[in-house]
Amino acid sequence: MGTQDGKVALVTGGRGGIGRAIVDRFSREGAIVYAADLNESGSLTEAVKARSRFVRLDVTSEPEAIAAMEKVREEHGKLDILVNAAGIEIEKTIEETSLDEWNRSFAVNVTGTFLTSKHALPLMRAATKDGSSASLINFGSYDGFIADPGLAAYCATKGAVHALTRAMACDHGPEGIRVNAICPGYIDTPMLQSFFTGDGSGGGGKTIDQLQQAVRDVHPMRTYGTPEDIANLVNWLASDEARYASGQLWVLDGGLSAQVQQMRL
Repeated sequence: MGTQDGKVALVTGGRGGIGRAIVDRFSREGAIVYAADLNESGSLTEAVKARSRFVRLDVTSEPEAIAAMEKVREEHGKLDILVNAAGIEIEKTIEETSLDEWNRSFAVNVTGTFLTSKHALPLMRAATKDGSSASLINFGSYDGFIADPGLAAYCATKGAVHALTRAMACDHGPEGIRVNAICPGYIDTPMLQSFFTGDGSGGGGKTIDQLQQAVRDVHPMRTYGTPEDIANLVNWLASDEARYASGQLWVLDGGLSAQVQQMRL
């Protein structure tokens, strides 16, 4: 018996690195999972393909957000779990960032979280009618607390998601809907690999292997995380064991943000 038996979940960015791991974990825990993304790509096991359902969703589009939730309503009438994992990263300072890039960052990372949450709420209320709670999990970042160089727009969007998470937890807690945010550090995803090869703070003329090792070494645990590490925390926050957890920003970064960087001698 899995921790999510009988539950219905929707994961935005569900075919990406972290989103795919969350879909996989929920599927193995017995949930009916909708993987919402721009296209149905990515490497999936046959078991996940059989249990998860793809739904096209551009999180910046309100009509598509409404359509995705309508599909869930028609097929199940409720939504127990929403995970807003879709996100993008632009490796630039504000001087280098165009207005279109700035707006695109906020459209995906912040407005996308707003739109999917807004149109999921009626379905999540339906899931709490029997006295159980529903779980809404946003994706912030440790970059919403402290900043990496060359990620100005990304840092700004994650700070906004943190504030939005707290506000939603206050507004919808009385309805039985718990709202939390997970704030990852360096996680081994395609986004991280892009950071290593990019012209921003991941560059500097070093080889990929050198950059990867440098990132590992800066962590107290001397490694960066995996999508499965994130999926483990998501699964717990979505479970009944986390019934009293709401309004919190859960940092998962291998201790990176706990240390004073200039003291690493």
